[in-house]
Amino acid sequence: MAKQSISPAIFNKINSLSQSEGISAQILEEFAIFVLKNQRTKKPKALSMTKLKKAVLEHFEVKDTAGLRKSGAFKMATDGIDKLNLRLKKSWEQLYRQFVGVLPGEDAQVGDDCINGIDIFKYFRPWQVFGLDAKTASDEDIKQAYRQLSKRYHPDNSESGSDRMFERINLMYRSIAAEA
Repeated sequence: MAKQSISPAIFNKINSLSQSEGISAQILEEFAIFVLKNQRTKKPKALSMTKLKKAVLEHFEVKDTAGLRKSGAFKMATDGIDKLNLRLKKSWEQLYRQFVGVLPGEDAQVGDDCINGIDIFKYFRPWQVFGLDAKTASDEDIKQAYRQLSKRYHPDNSESGSDRMFERINLMYRSIAAEA
């Protein structure tokens, strides 16, 4: 009966955890059902097009879309990004994600591509992914966080390894190391 309440992906993860960690699958299933029943169903309100635009324009220190298109900083920052259609909300969301921050409702994501609540293929937020504070993290903290993540997602890890995830973690590590 419990198996009907959870998705196959969660059920597979429960079986994997049960085998690797020696925890009862029944206990994990009950916990998963509890979490699913008690999770918030109210989604955070999405940002309006006006708020998205305002935040992006402020980031690039321009007054309007025409100023944004003329901005050298904007041109340089978006070089290599597919052509943006600034009439579409989707493009403004992409700019917001890349240059301003995490959109409401995307700050506690879960899934195979997520680490510490961040979808690492949608956001490039190395400090959040590594669980570190950019102002207080030492070189040793950075190395330790990197080691933990790289061990977990290394392609040779048969349980949780992933080429894509490992490459992205390495890219984020190089980014952090360059800043430090």
